[in-house]
Amino acid sequence: MAAQSLGSTAARIADARACTLGEGVFWHPRREQLFWFDILGKRLLSQQDGQPLEWALGERSSAAGWIDSDRLLMASETALSIFDLRNGARERICALEAENPLTRSNDGRADPWGGFWIGTMGLEAQPQAGAIYRYYRGELRQLFADITISNAICFSPDRRFAYFADTDRQRIWRQALDEQHGWPNGEPQPFIDGRVAGLNPDGAVVDSQGRLWNAQWGASRVACYDSNGQFLQAVAFPASQISCPAFAGPDLSTLFATSAREGMEDDQLAAEPHAGKLFAVDVPAQGQAEHQVVL
Repeated sequence: MAAQSLGSTAARIADARACTLGEGVFWHPRREQLFWFDILGKRLLSQQDGQPLEWALGERSSAAGWIDSDRLLMASETALSIFDLRNGARERICALEAENPLTRSNDGRADPWGGFWIGTMGLEAQPQAGAIYRYYRGELRQLFADITISNAICFSPDRRFAYFADTDRQRIWRQALDEQHGWPNGEPQPFIDGRVAGLNPDGAVVDSQGRLWNAQWGASRVACYDSNGQFLQAVAFPASQISCPAFAGPDLSTLFATSAREGMEDDQLAAEPHAGKLFAVDVPAQGQAEHQVVL
């Protein structure tokens, strides 16, 4: 599948710090501030007034949602915790596969009901070692088991559907949700199959029009699909391992994307000097504001 260019603006470097494995980028709508993770570097990154910010986390952490102006719900390899941006303090809310030293958290996002979906995976991407969970009203419940690399967790603007991927299986599924509380209703249905084109779906986000924007690991792009799963166009980035997109900025019309240096040899890094950095590009689309986590 050939990638058509979306818009004429080339992607730019939004942050020059190179992550080993950038992930989990999201825009905090109250703070008007971007956050993202370096999972293997065990750090949370941000910017404020043009200055870089960074918190050392001490363990692999991968995704977060906003609780209020000063606190995030953060997923790590052992727990969901409240992270206080004012002082870096953490308060553990519940365990997340803490008894399994072979797994860690990966992709996650808050849902329209105030819940938080979080996926796990094996440290070495062991087959079917991960799962996808939902934290809602004080309970962490497993939704889907036997996931190898959990990704692409996002939600349609009409609240009817959730999406998720298993990168190892090269597919994205669409899951109907019940209107009242947002739990899965029925079985997930195939939505995008990347196997024919050799695409590896990573993180994803849905815009205000219901189009899904999917980072595709190894393809140097974020691809845009309509609400029926039909490919529309793609945005190119100067790194092959693009991992997670987010709409950010005051009008949510700038597309940011994390990337990774993980597993790349010296010659590959020489060919991709910007691998691991955060990128941005202006696109003719508007994102959804990230939903607030309700504890």
